[in-house]
Amino acid sequence: MPVRTTWNVVHSCGHEVAHNLSNRPADRRAGFARWLEERDCTGCWKAARDEDNAGKEAWLAAKRAEEQQAAAEWAEKFDMPPLEGPERALDWGERSRHQLVTTAYSALVSEGTWDEADWAVLEDKIRTVTRAGWWIDQRDAEGTDLPELLDAATSDDITTENPFR
Repeated sequence: MPVRTTWNVVHSCGHEVAHNLSNRPADRRAGFARWLEERDCTGCWKAARDEDNAGKEAWLAAKRAEEQQAAAEWAEKFDMPPLEGPERALDWGERSRHQLVTTAYSALVSEGTWDEADWAVLEDKIRTVTRAGWWIDQRDAEGTDLPELLDAATSDDITTENPFR
């Protein structure tokens, strides 16, 4: 008599589902059926996952809005120029710029050896880089690397008063 291929499994959520286990070796079907009993059925698992993702998405949206508000207030306070680039990159670029510059200030001035005069020179360089994509590309950089990164910024990233560049 061949080993059965269809198993009626009562899942931990209480639903009974007939599972076709013919794609598994015969000696592994019973063990897999026991494993399935300890889990929610597919429908309940998907519903729980979707509900969980909705909560994560709401949390992430609230976090991004909070970060965006902080970045906008910071940019206004320190007279940072608006960023340029595709519409969908502008907010991300502003948040990235805010996070990198505040991290750099902490590392170089608050915890480091720079004084406010040194920082003022760097702040002027920061204002020249207005391409949102550049700030997004640097989002994982260390704050102490910002001076070198700004020195390496290309003419495509830096604004000038020359309309013919």
